[in-house]
Amino acid sequence: MLKTNVDKLVKISVFGEVVSPVFGRSIYDISAKGVPMVLPGVGGITYNIRVGDPACGWEADHVEPCVSVENKENDPRFGQGANTAFNVLSCVGNEALVVTGDAKGAKGVVTGKHGGIEHVLVDFQAETLEKLMLSDKVLVKAFGVGLKLLDFPQIIVMNMDPRFLKALNPKPKGDKLEVPVTHVVPAATMGSGLGMNHTYSGDYDIQLFDEGVTKKYGLEDLRLGDVVAIMDADHSFGRIYKQGAVSVGIVVHTNCVTSGHGPGVTTLFTSSKGKIVPRIDAKANIATLLKLRTDI
Repeated sequence: MLKTNVDKLVKISVFGEVVSPVFGRSIYDISAKGVPMVLPGVGGITYNIRVGDPACGWEADHVEPCVSVENKENDPRFGQGANTAFNVLSCVGNEALVVTGDAKGAKGVVTGKHGGIEHVLVDFQAETLEKLMLSDKVLVKAFGVGLKLLDFPQIIVMNMDPRFLKALNPKPKGDKLEVPVTHVVPAATMGSGLGMNHTYSGDYDIQLFDEGVTKKYGLEDLRLGDVVAIMDADHSFGRIYKQGAVSVGIVVHTNCVTSGHGPGVTTLFTSSKGKIVPRIDAKANIATLLKLRTDI
């Protein structure tokens, strides 16, 4: 087993509420081909899209799978401090508990974070979705911030619950770590989300507008919840292009029609020195790894 500092990590409560879908000032998304389109987007309870489902092919733009959660409490000292804490401290694989409404007591799992809108995404079973209501409160037992791989100091771990690390089961390979992924993605395709000075929340997008590149890397069959490797990408202190670096993340929202956007990826590992070796495994999806679904 990998040596970690799991015994030193803090488990802390954070919470949010199920939020409504939202539109901007214009209801139109302008596609990369210049076509105005009206499509479902962020927020809400998405009844028919969960982790394990395709990230592409939907009549949608930035749709978040299952349930979108946000903390709307405002502290005048910190602005949006409560929602920032909710996003930073929540980790992929954390347990989420509904604490109000008809679905009270139901448990789910954090599957990602969506930057810009700053939502935490939670997967629940279908029967729970039918009972949930917008504004229902969801408690997350946040655990994972500060997680370290003690034998791999040149690999940074972020946004990951230790139980998801255990389920993913990366293997030592000399001084490198072999991580199962469904796809390898070239850094040249990465778009919206570049420019942030940290990767402890949010995501950035895989652009799929170049059909040749998309086909070459098999990206048309990306699924929500897939663990993917981004080559020549360093996420140590933000997202940058760096030859030889490798970052690994999880696909968190659907494909997009708008320029610079595509399926979003929340970071799980990064190594500026290339100490991560991707290993292709079609089952490297959170729905399979944490047994969230039996129908895929």
